[in-house]
Amino acid sequence: MFVRLAEQHKSFVQDLVMNLQALSIVLENRGYLASCYTCGGQMNSASFMVSLGDSHLIRFLVSDYGITWTEMRDDRELMKLEGAEAINQLQELADLVKFSVEPSNCRPTTTAAQS
Repeated sequence: MFVRLAEQHKSFVQDLVMNLQALSIVLENRGYLASCYTCGGQMNSASFMVSLGDSHLIRFLVSDYGITWTEMRDDRELMKLEGAEAINQLQELADLVKFSVEPSNCRPTTTAAQS
């Protein structure tokens, strides 16, 4: 039973890492500063970060040791979640992308009328 659970967990982490990589690409394409780093080719851990503008940063870490979501503003930790709660927050971020919410630092620019 434990071997089966270990294999399922490994597969879950690999799926999560692949989805984080895809999410970072989509976020970058939408104008966010985002990155996803993995170590080695086994896809057993990742560090995902995205800047939501105005010194607002999200860091999501996944590994065999656990899953954490950390939200910071002005270098101060606002919220730290682990496990399923962290994944729920990640889903909320993905929903922002899905519904095409613009980054907060992208404001429309206006040009002054020439006289």
